[in-house]
Amino acid sequence: MASATGIPNDPVDRETTGTDELEPLLGRPGDASQKDREPILKNLILGTGIIAEGAALLLVASTWAAVFLHPLIVPFSIHPLAQSLAVLVLVQSILILQPTHTGQQKQVGQKIHAGLNLLAFALFLTGFVSIEYNKFASGGAHFKSVHAYLGVIVSIWLLLQYLIGFTMFATPKLYGGEAKAKKIWKYHRTSGYVLFLFLQATVISATKTDYNVGVLGLKLWAFILISVLLIVGIYPRIKKQKLGL
Repeated sequence: MASATGIPNDPVDRETTGTDELEPLLGRPGDASQKDREPILKNLILGTGIIAEGAALLLVASTWAAVFLHPLIVPFSIHPLAQSLAVLVLVQSILILQPTHTGQQKQVGQKIHAGLNLLAFALFLTGFVSIEYNKFASGGAHFKSVHAYLGVIVSIWLLLQYLIGFTMFATPKLYGGEAKAKKIWKYHRTSGYVLFLFLQATVISATKTDYNVGVLGLKLWAFILISVLLIVGIYPRIKKQKLGL
């Protein structure tokens, strides 16, 4: 049946679950499972989560430092500021929900996850609008780089991901009822994890844009390292049972 938030619960949704149901892709069950009566904010640093947290903060710090150490180009400079902050918020939304496994934990986690995703989407949209406005205002060429193409793909994918997630959250009847929505939910999760990989590729490709090469000077190796740390911090905590594995 669906949770109180409208999001379908996993097939096993009890206060006590078996080891197999709590087993992450890597590590021990306890490394990725929220304990009873533990504050949900601890989920952000549980297990390998602290690695992802540090990497996301490093991404924002390095990007913002590079932007503000050079003359600002308004509205162009808003793009890297907003996008890097959006990645940080998106990471929080993933980390906060991953370790939940009981009904009560999921209800709280899903609400926070939805709110953070809405904030991340607003930031991504702000960054997208700023770069597009700058392109039209300056007569600049569109789709000039790999970063631009990946950015469009990820933006459309994000929009679809958010629309599906929100409608499943608010109106699961659109999917033919709770039973059908429950079957779709695992694909939504899987899509989100694949999308996050594309997002990291987009972030890395930003180091090869003319703006970064000529102005910011952010290093390719540094952004590859940050993306690897994000993946190492997030993906080992994926619960196999939540993906239907």
